[in-house]
Amino acid sequence: MQAAILAVGSELLGTERLDTNSLKLTRALERHGVELRAKSVIGDSEEEIATALRSCLDRYGLVLVTGGLGPTADDVTREAASAALGRGLHADAEVLAGIERRFREHGLRMPEINRRQALIVDGAEVVSNPRGTAPGQRLTDERGATLFLFPGVPSELVGMIAESLEPWLAERSGGMGRETATLKIACLPESAVEERVSLAYAELGRENVTILASPSDIRLCATAQGTDEERRTRLAAMTARLAELAGDVVYAYREEDTLEAVVGELLRKAGRKLATAESCTGGLVAERITRVPGSSDYFVGGEVTYTNELKARRLGVSADLLAAHGAVSEPVARAMAEGVRRELGSDYGIGVTGVAGPGGGSAEKPVGTVHIALAGPGHGADGEAGVEIEHRRVRFPGDRERVRLHASQLALEMLRRRLLGIPFRT
Repeated sequence: MQAAILAVGSELLGTERLDTNSLKLTRALERHGVELRAKSVIGDSEEEIATALRSCLDRYGLVLVTGGLGPTADDVTREAASAALGRGLHADAEVLAGIERRFREHGLRMPEINRRQALIVDGAEVVSNPRGTAPGQRLTDERGATLFLFPGVPSELVGMIAESLEPWLAERSGGMGRETATLKIACLPESAVEERVSLAYAELGRENVTILASPSDIRLCATAQGTDEERRTRLAAMTARLAELAGDVVYAYREEDTLEAVVGELLRKAGRKLATAESCTGGLVAERITRVPGSSDYFVGGEVTYTNELKARRLGVSADLLAAHGAVSEPVARAMAEGVRRELGSDYGIGVTGVAGPGGGSAEKPVGTVHIALAGPGHGADGEAGVEIEHRRVRFPGDRERVRLHASQLALEMLRRRLLGIPFRT
């Protein structure tokens, strides 16, 4: 089966709103072996939507539409589908009653304009939407092509994909499908990952292994086709081989696992606490750590010490050290990491200081220069238990936000490796 996706909404044609719904639909199609041949974004024009629908229904067996099912005047997907198929619209009493009931359950009166959401194209099957007021619709044209109309609210679409679209696809796929497993790697360039796993191209098939790069984060993807059992077996073998080739740089084996979540779980299992001292990252490391539910189990707190005065007053960094080396230096990063660990009473302390840009750089410390230190349990020179501080100096590429993101990623990766006892190498 071949398919097309149409994302409806004039806001998607601008710069403020991204079409993420198409990605969710694409993943569902891939899982069931459907070949996606076209994607389009169309504004809130009934004529334009109807024209696109006619074109897609002529060419593909499945067309998925998101957006334009709301109650307002610019929500015209229902009318466009009616025009494209040459069918009428009718008010569905059961759908209308469900919309009214939903408003009552929230203690609200249904506005009259919401009646539009009960308009159903003649011959359509209503697709339930328990998370919103706009139901979906499924239609079949005279040539046998199928059209799904879904609302554009992402949280509503996710539920409808799982409860309506995927079961429909599964009935027609005969269990055949395509699935991808992901291994995640931090703080290595794409080329370095390629060197490590290049043998897999011949062993597993070049078309089945993909490297996707983003700032300081690499996704190593393995793809398998076949029945559910065949895919599971094949993916297990592929990911095991890729993990073997990549080595200890892999920090996660699921797309949804973030580096901050992985580090948090390692801290929890070890019964250790973390504190952060940040300058150029402005609290980004702490913010990422606290994105994870339950982070209070292992995160004590953080200090954003942007000025030298605060570095001295809140972290105990000596004025002499700052004067001799400057704020962006290895000695100061080390002092920040140890200072926040000591002052906030944590096991581990992260210190980050650097030049994020676009100004403030120099020949000695160009924009992108960042010093990251990690202080934590270790052994002193005499072999006795003490505090061990490690440090890395890096010059990151990119603009201010990218430098800050790179720095936060490296800080978390340093902690991950420390907790696992893995030496830092590239």
